[in-house]
Amino acid sequence: MSITFFSEEIPFTLRDKTKIRNWIENSILNEKCQLGDLNFIFTSDEYLLKINKEYLSHDYYTDIITFNYCQGDLISGDIFISIDTVKNNSERFNVTFIDELHRVIIHGVLHLVGYDDKNEDQQKVMTQKENEYLERFKNLL
Repeated sequence: MSITFFSEEIPFTLRDKTKIRNWIENSILNEKCQLGDLNFIFTSDEYLLKINKEYLSHDYYTDIITFNYCQGDLISGDIFISIDTVKNNSERFNVTFIDELHRVIIHGVLHLVGYDDKNEDQQKVMTQKENEYLERFKNLL
């Protein structure tokens, strides 16, 4: 069982990987699930748009695409994150880049453990969970 971080077509290195791995695993355990294999791939808007078109038939930019390979409560998946969009959203929402990146990371994990955000009620629950786990991460520092 592992959490790995990669970059694709962009130079990007995630800092504090050990703390982030522990946070992700603790978040998964808190949701009564077990860690399988998670891959986080940091990339560009254009790369993520290509994936969005090819695999989801969506022709728009996004900050994250999550591919779910979970089996029961064993949480596994590939989480693609556009660093370009995270940067833009951090400016738009007036938060630091790293805070927005952490939000997007946990957003992908929350999708894998079973949360969705297709309607307003689901979005409220997702945001509440993101905030809860972001607060837990800050307490780790």
